Amino acid sequence: MTTGRSPDDRDRRDDGSHLPRRLELDKESARRSLAGLVLTIVELLRQLMERQALRRIDQGDVSDEQIEEVGRTLMALEENMAELREHFGLTEDDLNIDLGPLGPLLPRD
Repeated sequence: MTTGRSPDDRDRRDDGSHLPRRLELDKESARRSLAGLVLTIVELLRQLMERQALRRIDQGDVSDEQIEEVGRTLMALEENMAELREHFGLTEDDLNIDLGPLGPLLPRD
């Protein structure tokens, strides 16, 4: 499929200036962006696991011992996530990708 634009036109911005041929990324910026993406996925999974555990507890499918174990595990995972965010210089908001009209990826608790 062609756009009807020449290769030179595709390299131009709307204001007529040229786009850079390469994206200039420093190693630290790329590392931080990748860490943010991975931590976003991990945080999404953590929240899903927490909600599933709460549903099972509400349904009465879990013993008192299992409730204690799930609680300790979820608290440890949340602490580990906080440490990883701090290590990579990220905040909770950095992990909450804006999906435009759908809203934020991660629900605000």
